[in-house]
Amino acid sequence: MQTNSSEDKPDLSSPKFYHGTKANLKQGDLIEPGFNSNYGKGKKASYVYLTATLDAAIWGAELALGEAPGRIYIVDPTGTIEDDPNLTDKKYPGNPTKSYRTKSPLRVSGEVTDWQGHAPEQLNAMKEHLARLKQLGIEAIED
Repeated sequence: MQTNSSEDKPDLSSPKFYHGTKANLKQGDLIEPGFNSNYGKGKKASYVYLTATLDAAIWGAELALGEAPGRIYIVDPTGTIEDDPNLTDKKYPGNPTKSYRTKSPLRVSGEVTDWQGHAPEQLNAMKEHLARLKQLGIEAIED
């Protein structure tokens, strides 16, 4: 775990991490950096992202590119993780979304199948917000 101080360390007493996507994966599959990102300019991602909150994973599944249904996987990091700078401190003080990134693969250990998506109005508002940022040339992902 890469952190700056003991106060910055994620609570890993009962770690359960999630990854929201539209990819169809199975237990044991690896989610690795190096594929085109679902966000920003769609360039090859240097990191893979994970979260300790189901809500953040739901956003990932709903906002991922593609027509396939959103999926949420339970994942196990295979290397060190760090706070996701796209969400921590710049947008939200600390790390309330418990969002992280890693350059190491994530191993799929299960799938959450009974999740509820955000209300259509909330999802549309988020998509409109992301479209406005894109029009302004603001990159959504810091890599």
